[in-house]
Amino acid sequence: MAAPQSPGSTPTRSAPGSTLGRALMWPAVTAGLGMLLIYNSFGTSADDKPPAPPAAVAPAMPAPEVLGSHAAPRPVAPSKPPVDPAKPPVGPAMLRSVPTRLQIPSLAVNAPFTSLAVGAGGRLNPPPANDPNLVGWFKDGVTPGERGASIIAGHVDTKTGPAVFLQLRFLKPGATVDIIRADGSVATFKVDSVETFSKAKFPDKRVYSDTPSAQLRLITCGGPYNKTVKDYEDNVVAFAHLDSSKNG
Repeated sequence: MAAPQSPGSTPTRSAPGSTLGRALMWPAVTAGLGMLLIYNSFGTSADDKPPAPPAAVAPAMPAPEVLGSHAAPRPVAPSKPPVDPAKPPVGPAMLRSVPTRLQIPSLAVNAPFTSLAVGAGGRLNPPPANDPNLVGWFKDGVTPGERGASIIAGHVDTKTGPAVFLQLRFLKPGATVDIIRADGSVATFKVDSVETFSKAKFPDKRVYSDTPSAQLRLITCGGPYNKTVKDYEDNVVAFAHLDSSKNG
């Protein structure tokens, strides 16, 4: 998968306005939201067929090696941030608790989480490429269910074949996304839209900006695969809001 920013690979975070590329640059705090890039290497584009009823993930395909991409908002402290008068709290919200498992019934997705952090060189480390059924959460951002936009990324494919977010672009508005959290609670999100953006014109602010309600962003690579630069040309982003929660 890949995330917005200038051409690059491994996810990194950069200031808003940048676009996904092969690396995500970590922005200055005062610069506002940034973007994360991810790098995609060898491979062909993922299967374009819509998902079959929850059963198989996808047919076998050539062995591309494509790293997913993420975008992460500014780091937030675990403590409750001050209320912005311009963005009063909206809708339900939960206390902080790290995510442990992602479930998307309509896509037959049931995957564990790994935490993502910014590594040496200011780039966000992507999920391990040797596990296709793994999603990453930007651990310095809000947890799923807290107020704000929580960022989750997954590969569309890897060198061994299809990966967890292969069919993300087929997710429909109204579909549910369940996130099981470390405290045993479950945050259920409802999908608002799923959109594909060119990396060259990725809407950083729309995807990564802070929000007064609890929201979710699921991000992966999409669009044509450019064999010259070994990267997908687009990013697929699913926008969702917290619909309900259940205590553990």
